Amino acid sequence: MANHDLESPLISSQLSDSPHLILSVPDSDFSIQQSNNIHHNHNPSPNPNTSSRNPFEFLGSDGLSVPAPSTLDPFKNDTPYIEGFYELIKIVICLPIAIARLVLFGVCLAIGYVATKIALKGWKDMHNPMPKWRSRLMCVTRGCARCILFSFGYHWITRKGKLAPREIAPIVVSNHVSYIDPIFYFFEFFPTIVAAESHDSMPFVGTIIRAMQVIYVNRFLPSSRKHAVNEVKRKATCDKFPRVLLFPEGTTTNGKVLISFQLGAFIPGYAIQPIIVRYPHVHFDQSWGNISLGMLMFKMFTQFHNFMEVEYLPVVSPLDNCKENPAHFAKRTSHAIASALNVVQTCHSYGDVMLLMKASESKQEKPSSYMVEMAKVESLFHVSSLEAVDFLDKFLSTNPDASGRVKFHDFLRALRVRTCTLSEELFGFLDVEKKGSITFKQFLYGSAHVLKQPLFRQACELAFTECDTGGHGLISEQELGDMIRLAIPNLDEDEIHELFNVFDTDGDGIVSKDSFISCLRRNPLLIALFAPCLVHKDSSQGGYRILEVV
Repeated sequence: MANHDLESPLISSQLSDSPHLILSVPDSDFSIQQSNNIHHNHNPSPNPNTSSRNPFEFLGSDGLSVPAPSTLDPFKNDTPYIEGFYELIKIVICLPIAIARLVLFGVCLAIGYVATKIALKGWKDMHNPMPKWRSRLMCVTRGCARCILFSFGYHWITRKGKLAPREIAPIVVSNHVSYIDPIFYFFEFFPTIVAAESHDSMPFVGTIIRAMQVIYVNRFLPSSRKHAVNEVKRKATCDKFPRVLLFPEGTTTNGKVLISFQLGAFIPGYAIQPIIVRYPHVHFDQSWGNISLGMLMFKMFTQFHNFMEVEYLPVVSPLDNCKENPAHFAKRTSHAIASALNVVQTCHSYGDVMLLMKASESKQEKPSSYMVEMAKVESLFHVSSLEAVDFLDKFLSTNPDASGRVKFHDFLRALRVRTCTLSEELFGFLDVEKKGSITFKQFLYGSAHVLKQPLFRQACELAFTECDTGGHGLISEQELGDMIRLAIPNLDEDEIHELFNVFDTDGDGIVSKDSFISCLRRNPLLIALFAPCLVHKDSSQGGYRILEVV
């Protein structure tokens, strides 16, 4: 399969005195004579793979390329359940010890919470560094943190290397495997951490991390991410603040791979010390993956001993006089961590966790098959994780089988179109493997590919103009049906009504321009329905042209 460059624009923008851009499409590549090729619903054997025409060529698309699915699952815990005779015997033996550990955990958490409340009492100027007397009081909480680690079975912790002085490396980054990681770092050097806003409302934990002068971030808001980066830079600059700790992966993994890094730690341009954590094990995987917090804690309490290794790596400094590109800086740092861990790097991100959770909630048999390495998708198509979850919602409505694949007829039902030449071409466009079924990754890549085409926005606007025959800025069901029948003749009124409901989200019987374009952005494959009204016959050249206002 050809490896198309999906990041480079297919049509370069040029300044011109002409108010229009005209794209010529050869006559042999675009046929509007669909009425002669319609497969009606009674056709027992449609074959979408026989059609190789690209239904989005009129937008500038030169075909779809989808990478092979990854065989790695960075979020899989190998021991999510209690299995095996050895584990059962060990739990029975350790149960009295687990009760004592639970008591120790509760007492330490309570003492640490009270000490933290006293340290924070009356302190309102949290924008500035914590006064020394309050910091000394937090040593009580740090001691409690070590006792909590002991209660979880971490009786000793192996360390390798040394923590660099703050003036050399004010920012530290670490791989993230378990909720044990931040507890250890809190005890070890009491850093300022970057955490999700949701952590603030957690009982006990929210109070303690506020004492760490946490930098809250909402990963879905660009303004919040920008503010977090500015705070990281401000606190890294001032020696009176503690070190700033970030987990650039943005979520926990099983420690067997290193997923893509967020750039928040690397944008400020300061030297960074990478730290790695390992949890060697034989019978009990301590990673916080596809396992509930309660089960993970119970299994930790019922182990004789849990192993943890921490290694401080050499400091990584930015190149080019601290002006190195943040992405390149992050790449060098992640390579250093991956090499030290002896693991591979993947393009998974927190977005894949969101897809995994969505698939699990919908009771899919293999939720991991819906991961797409979201960091790569975001880089290629600028599709956010929230948008990817919306696309997954649509894909799940097509009733995928146990392997996560969707066949032609199920795809048509979700698309709300009948079997015809155009629908076969749409399915064939997505089915890059020509297996007669598509995966979510193919569906997402295909939809995102169409969205990214240079003429997509103009095509949506022009399609609305063509449908709005009355010139009122609104489209009726009749007007939409007339245009869609140019692509799929002989659609009955019920089929037109179903398609209209896709656009008429508020159910008022009319579709505004904003609603029309918004619907096509959520369902970009539907733009192919309007191709006939966007392409005009050029009798002098014997071809077809799409006229777009620039």
